[in-house]
Amino acid sequence: MSTDDKRIREFAYQIWESEGKPEGQESRHWEMARKLAEAEALAPKKPAKAPVSKTANGKAGEGKVAAPKAKAKAKPASASALIPPGEKATEKKPRAARKPPAN
Repeated sequence: MSTDDKRIREFAYQIWESEGKPEGQESRHWEMARKLAEAEALAPKKPAKAPVSKTANGKAGEGKVAAPKAKAKAKPASASALIPPGEKATEKKPRAARKPPAN
């Protein structure tokens, strides 16, 4: 069995499990798995770490200060929950504090 066949088999099994292990869906799972394996094979590989550039004196990284990375923008709270058209947004009510159980 080739590496590609093994990868397709792994994908098909993962699909089968994720759908709750239904019976009679083998051909659909295999086709989905084959497409996933093809896409994975065509995807570019992750490049190795970029080489450290050398300064004018020939020493790597000397005299350079790393620039801070930009932080990703946080999504607004409303972006996480989409409301279907025609429905009103409901606000969550704060929960009342629980009383400790009486001993």
